[in-house]
Amino acid sequence: MHTSESSRAGGSKGVGLGLALVSALAFGGSGVAAKPLIEAGLDPLHVVWLRVAGAALVMLPLAVRHRALLRSRPALLAGFGLLGVAGVQAFYFASISRIPVGVALLVEYLAPALVLGWVRFVQRRPVTRAAALGVVLAVGGLACVVEVWSGLSFDALGLLLALGAACCQVGYFVLSDQGSDSGEAPDPLGVIAFGLLVGTAVLTAVARPWTMDFSVLTRAADMNGTPVAAGLLLGWIVLIATVLAYVTGVVSVRRLSPAIAGVVACLEAVVATVLAWVLLGEHLSAPQIVGGTVVLLGAFIAQSSTPAKGSVEPVAVGGTESRLSARENAA
Repeated sequence: MHTSESSRAGGSKGVGLGLALVSALAFGGSGVAAKPLIEAGLDPLHVVWLRVAGAALVMLPLAVRHRALLRSRPALLAGFGLLGVAGVQAFYFASISRIPVGVALLVEYLAPALVLGWVRFVQRRPVTRAAALGVVLAVGGLACVVEVWSGLSFDALGLLLALGAACCQVGYFVLSDQGSDSGEAPDPLGVIAFGLLVGTAVLTAVARPWTMDFSVLTRAADMNGTPVAAGLLLGWIVLIATVLAYVTGVVSVRRLSPAIAGVVACLEAVVATVLAWVLLGEHLSAPQIVGGTVVLLGAFIAQSSTPAKGSVEPVAVGGTESRLSARENAA
């Protein structure tokens, strides 16, 4: 019996790892598909609105199924929609209109460092030395990515927009801490569905989609010299880079530990950078490649140092641990 249970557990983790990889691949492809649409004439906010509204429509049945969350967790749903959906996507898509996709995503990976600062200085909770080392490596690697020695050769506004995406992620991590310790964490699929709906409502007011040039979607967009149907790119962004990415990510965490799922998620930055290099011709210099590797190494160390749930040891990346643990509890 024990052997059978161990075999099932191993199989479950194998499936979870596969789903986590699919999620990282799906998320990593969003910027590569969005950038040609932006360069074809769509405003970054309009691309974000199309992405979020399309995904919200697909996830609508789940929102109806978990409608009780509207009464039990209205603040969490609002925060997830404002920060985790509208804020992160709007800032990220705006940033990639000005700086390379890989650089924007690596800047966004400062979120764990910012969360660590929140935990240490706002919540006044101790953190592990490994987590602190991971943050130092991530910041140092980021300095190489943006080539600070050349006086910020990248668009400063683009970097600030990417940093805004990281700050929105911090807000989402902190909000997701609600209910994780009490074992009353809401169903993550319901939170995602309602978050997309809230994000759509917010972005509708901000992006004003009625001013969009919808004719762009009927034409081909240029992907580094190759014409690609704009509708096909949008379909990828909605169905693969949003719906599939979120759902597989959530289900994978149900089968993996938060630390393992967090480490696998780091592959998103690698995927985005490689795809941007191959499909968009966005080549990075040797120092930037080294810096990006150090950023991912720092994230790996910080995530791997996360203690098991219920441990009294210092936290590693408090918001990330809480976010993933909340999803795991809902399984």
